[in-house]
Amino acid sequence: MKGVIRSALVAGLLMAGGSAAMAANDGQVRASELLGTDPEYRETWQDVVKKEERLPDWVLNLSGVSELQMSAVEEDGDKYLVGPLCESAGKCLNKRLIVAFRWDKEKAYGMLVEVPEGLPGDKSPTRHADYRWLGDPDEGMQAMLREQLKRDPNWY
Repeated sequence: MKGVIRSALVAGLLMAGGSAAMAANDGQVRASELLGTDPEYRETWQDVVKKEERLPDWVLNLSGVSELQMSAVEEDGDKYLVGPLCESAGKCLNKRLIVAFRWDKEKAYGMLVEVPEGLPGDKSPTRHADYRWLGDPDEGMQAMLREQLKRDPNWY
């Protein structure tokens, strides 16, 4: 009985420690800073984009503008660090990327969203957007990335 209790206690502490580490990292980095924080992020992202054609440099290098910090999100039992990136501050509605890195840094995904410039204000960007998936995300991951985009109050 003591062994069972001890095992349950250790498992609980490990889970709490993982949650604490997740909370400690949550929101402390922006997508534009991520590749410079850890070489594993850079390697993983390079694996995602190496076979892609005609991606802009700001997507290849995650070097655009990130006004919001990344956050921890769970999808299908895995934890991800997720955040937005824009080509430039003035073009966030027209050219943006939502990236998601699995917590262990082994996988990453992206959703590149492009809306034609000059779209009248009364036109919904959602209806005129082109989406390009990076990293071959499954339907659940695509839904999670779309949900992140919907958090933008200017996206309707």
